[in-house]
Amino acid sequence: MTKTRLDNLLEYMKEEPDNPFNIYAVANEYISTDPQLAKKYFEQLLEEFPQYLPTYYQLATINIALNDTQNVESIYLKGMALAKKQNENKTYQELQNGLNEFLFED
Repeated sequence: MTKTRLDNLLEYMKEEPDNPFNIYAVANEYISTDPQLAKKYFEQLLEEFPQYLPTYYQLATINIALNDTQNVESIYLKGMALAKKQNENKTYQELQNGLNEFLFED
């Protein structure tokens, strides 16, 4: 039986549970097939690895897609603060644009 990319990623996640990228990759695999599960993985990332910057944009985006917008602004703002702290200007701008779009459409 051939392993899927998701099978491989889940295996990597088990082998290296302290590597946030593995959880992030699994979460991204689930976005189109099981967005609720993807959200759970992104929330896990935020809880266990709050310094993993890519999580913030993805979690805000999935919350918007699931119409769970209660914490979206806060997620964007926390991500922006972290991006500023990490001197990640491009990521800061992407988060700012996401926040502006969310606020404008809301």
